[in-house]
Amino acid sequence: MQHRIIVLGAGYAGAIVAGRLAKRLRPEDVAVTLVNAEADFVERVRMHQLAVGQDLPPRPLDEMFAGTGVELRFAKVVGVDVDRRVVAVVDADGAGELAYDTLVYALGSGWNDQGVPGVAEHAHQIAGRPGALRLRERLAGLTAGQPVVVVGGGLTGLEAATEIAEARPDLDVALVARQGLGDWLSPKGRGHLRKVVDRLGVTVHEHAAVTGVEADRVITADGGSVPAAVTVWTTGFAVHPIAQATALEVTDTGRIVVDATMRSVSHPDVYAVGDAAMANGVGDKPLRMSCASGVPMAWQAADAVAARLTGGKLPDTPLRYFNQCISLGRKEGLIQYVTGDDRAVRAALTGRVAAVYKELVCKGAAWGVAHPLLGLSRRRPVVRERAQTAPANRGDSTEAAEAAQSTRSTDPAASTDPEVKASA
Repeated sequence: MQHRIIVLGAGYAGAIVAGRLAKRLRPEDVAVTLVNAEADFVERVRMHQLAVGQDLPPRPLDEMFAGTGVELRFAKVVGVDVDRRVVAVVDADGAGELAYDTLVYALGSGWNDQGVPGVAEHAHQIAGRPGALRLRERLAGLTAGQPVVVVGGGLTGLEAATEIAEARPDLDVALVARQGLGDWLSPKGRGHLRKVVDRLGVTVHEHAAVTGVEADRVITADGGSVPAAVTVWTTGFAVHPIAQATALEVTDTGRIVVDATMRSVSHPDVYAVGDAAMANGVGDKPLRMSCASGVPMAWQAADAVAARLTGGKLPDTPLRYFNQCISLGRKEGLIQYVTGDDRAVRAALTGRVAAVYKELVCKGAAWGVAHPLLGLSRRRPVVRERAQTAPANRGDSTEAAEAAQSTRSTDPAASTDPEVKASA
């Protein structure tokens, strides 16, 4: 009887897990099903480009996974019962259930209004394609001189503000940041960022907490306001709420707590990757929600699942960061090099070269998802299935001890696995 693996979500992390499992395991032993609400793969890291009118090439999942042995199920996930090991879905034919032996949860995240009054009613978001398309339509209807305010000074906010300012120099673009502009960057990185936003004409409101959003303005904690015909909200992400409604151990924000192999610490037949998982990297520092975290987490989970099913060795490459890649429009970029736990160092790459670098990273990530079987395939037979009854707590067994030391690098150049280098 085939071991049933269900992967929920076909973003970067989920799609990579499904493809990598198909590459590692024999189809006669394992049935891999990838469940996703949409029929296309979405390049989420390019939503700011979509919002300003740039067209992204379609990436149908059925074409990407043709010939891999992965079964696609286009359906909305509405629940998970980890005690019965079933997933509740709704598709064009109605409601149904999918049974699993191993579950990989990769439902990701959406935008987070942070509970600020007026955000849900008046602000736009680019956490997904529907939101980016709505913003695209709204921006297209603006006339010269109208104000656009981007709230949030993180990576998404910086990319959104500079992309809009470059694509629509006729608009009055402002960025509102709770902290200083790029204050986590190196001096070189901060200097270049400020030079670019100044050249693009972006007005920056630093150390400004937003306490409300209205139809025509953003209200700040000091009692002031910033005019806004359009407000773009980029202050972080909230994970899909399904996990929090299960018996899985989750954080107070709903992220599934996993060990170093991305395996749930409470339910050993469940793995979580991407934004949905709370995993630690170098120095036990939690990984941030990002594609830079999700892709290596996916490698880690797929290799761990395959190893446990085939009696192989668990992955043991350290999971660490290498750089932060920031696009500042189509002509400018910033590559901030960081320590393994994501702290900026002095070195940074700037300008046109950095823009090309970032574009290659984005293309490489999508290309890796679209070619899941490329490279050396070594499908191993399933020789045994680990007991699924005891929690995989750290220190409970030799396997758990190995898992607690196992992580995978976010730096493709540091990996010894040629597939990792090829898919970065």
